[in-house]
Amino acid sequence: MDCFRTSPSHSWIYPTVILCLFGFFSMMRPSEPFLIPYLSGPDKNLTSSEITNEIFPIWTYSYLVLLLPVFVLTDYVRYKPVIILQGVSFIITWLLLLFGQGVKAMQVVEFFYGMVTATEVAYYAYIYSVVSPEHYQKVSGYCRSITLVAYTAASVLAQLLVSLASLSYFYLNVISLASVSVAFVLSLFLPMPKKSMFFHAKSSKEIRKQPNKNEASDAPYKINTPGGEEKPTSEIPTISGNLDGGPLSSPMPQNVALSVFVQWFQDLKECYSSKRLFYWSLWWAFSTAGFNQVLNYVQILWDYKSPSQSSFVYNGAVEAIATFGGAVAAFAVGYVKVNWDLLGELALAIFSIISAGSLFLMHYTTDIWACYAGYLIFKSSYMLLITIAVFQIAVNLSVERYALVFGMNTFMALVIQTVMTVIVVDQKGLNLPISIQFLVYGSYFAVIAAIFLMRSTYIIYSTKCQKQAQSSPASQNPDEPYPEGPRNIITGTKL
Repeated sequence: MDCFRTSPSHSWIYPTVILCLFGFFSMMRPSEPFLIPYLSGPDKNLTSSEITNEIFPIWTYSYLVLLLPVFVLTDYVRYKPVIILQGVSFIITWLLLLFGQGVKAMQVVEFFYGMVTATEVAYYAYIYSVVSPEHYQKVSGYCRSITLVAYTAASVLAQLLVSLASLSYFYLNVISLASVSVAFVLSLFLPMPKKSMFFHAKSSKEIRKQPNKNEASDAPYKINTPGGEEKPTSEIPTISGNLDGGPLSSPMPQNVALSVFVQWFQDLKECYSSKRLFYWSLWWAFSTAGFNQVLNYVQILWDYKSPSQSSFVYNGAVEAIATFGGAVAAFAVGYVKVNWDLLGELALAIFSIISAGSLFLMHYTTDIWACYAGYLIFKSSYMLLITIAVFQIAVNLSVERYALVFGMNTFMALVIQTVMTVIVVDQKGLNLPISIQFLVYGSYFAVIAAIFLMRSTYIIYSTKCQKQAQSSPASQNPDEPYPEGPRNIITGTKL
């Protein structure tokens, strides 16, 4: 098929436009803010217990199982096939959502939606393989912004259609199916990349420029990675392709695949050896697990506080405001001048306290508007902090390493979320009612806040001691109790 061949256009504009359009239509799903009213209403007639304890956990489990193999497959097949797979999974999800009946059918829906979320990595990684490094920042901003715009527009449209036109929730899902179908068609027109970050790191023309075997034995040939650093070709496993510039078609040798995994392990070990990056990643994993859990079950809480069958529902408006507020907060981060090395983890602690407080509010209040307000605060706080975390982690990493760290952090978040789901939600665990669940989630974020508050206090105290030591050298002050430098007041070890 012609649509699977590499596009003749080598401009960064064409793939960016197609990818942004795909992102817009894939996120233009007005049915999502009203998923629980749809499932619990006359169309599906499912109980709150069935939705909470039997259906929704399947998404968490399938996402965890699929993420790692999909992450590897995405780079191996060079992104586009996985983006197409995401489009197919979208269509299957909404077809089943429209015409499936019963708990089993909705569990299959959650499995395919797990496939949708697992394949998102291809959308964000694709652009790095088809545009030059000088366009990375600009294009990444376009691709991420368009999804926020689409989600906000879909939420506003859904609220208008439900409140003003009294449109059935069924037809919101019809609109969503039409939108994701357009996204699938658009995915077919994406250019097929000739390279990827790991398995296909070089094009065939670059391979042809390598020195002969005798020269290679003296010194490794070096190329520039997207991160700007030079690496020997021995560290970047590749496959030779057609010399005419066509797609790389040679099968991946087993030893090369193994060398890629070994390189991943070494890179991750080196990245996480930085304490600063490790703690930012730790917050990312734990907070993302809690955030996903809240998003997965918040509509059930809203329906518990104010049943959709007997009252007006404003889920769409709340989601639109929350997404817009989070986007504004994330955008404002770029204009805030803060010493993140010193105060970054204090910010994590403070906003984690705010997140915990908003979840406690959502648990204890009986007013749906107070519950909505708590959600707005919670989502905006998370989107603000995750933007800071992404910046702090990415600032000193190449594109390849950022992809690895992002993938590992997301995987760890899913492991934590799965454990949380099994213990708190699943029928085989505590099987807690929805209102008690949010008490648990609030306590979870309170623990995160306490950990980072202690960590930030230690950093600020250590920095203060170091400055005092520099301004008053031990050699000039014989009364200094620790002439060799500041020490931890608890352990007595050097700071």
